[in-house]
Amino acid sequence: MLFALVQAQGTFSGGFEGWVGQTGPVAKGVLVLLVVFSLLSWSIIIYKGASLRRAYSQSETFLQIFRRSSKFSEVNAVCSQLKSSPLVGVFQAGYLEVNQQVRTGHTDAKAKPVVRSLEALTRSLVRAATGEVTRLERRVTFLATTASVSPFVGLFGTVWGIMNAFGDIGRMGSANLAVVAPGISEALITTAAGLAAAIPAAVFFNFYNSRIKVLSSMMDDFALEFLNIVERNFT
Repeated sequence: MLFALVQAQGTFSGGFEGWVGQTGPVAKGVLVLLVVFSLLSWSIIIYKGASLRRAYSQSETFLQIFRRSSKFSEVNAVCSQLKSSPLVGVFQAGYLEVNQQVRTGHTDAKAKPVVRSLEALTRSLVRAATGEVTRLERRVTFLATTASVSPFVGLFGTVWGIMNAFGDIGRMGSANLAVVAPGISEALITTAAGLAAAIPAAVFFNFYNSRIKVLSSMMDDFALEFLNIVERNFT
């Protein structure tokens, strides 16, 4: 993507290959760094896009199964097929806590199983939800880093190119276009490359954050629903 942008702007001395041959090592280093940022960002964008779509789709499926089922054990049986859903992690934490409390306090085979502490169950659900949000946010922060750092890296290349242009003016004793064109071209292309890396990263960082907030809200609602069912049936 960035190389295409560079090729479109580097029109002097035989196009892109000629332009690269005439740029200084600093400008080349800036462009390489921005290309690395851009490639890593796009790999994260593609990976997290598929991951979050799968997480949302499987969460919808899991909720349907959970609300149709009459026993937690039935829901637990399908959790292995819906591992991408963050609701599965929350449910399994709650299911484990309920089982532990019921086994500990259930001594009479004829007695109703009872959950002794809803507060402990709530803490288990909150802890599991926090872990799931952390998992969903993994690698997304790199997009924020790219969005904030890339323009400044490009700006460094801009300043360096302008400095080169003024240096060429001083050495040649002339300010005509042929003298300043290489330095100005370096300045403009590094600016454009920085923006090309930063803009997609910023857009998708905000978009993915909104998707993660939706999934986080689903987890909060599910935890409350789980607690209501436990309170009705195990207290």
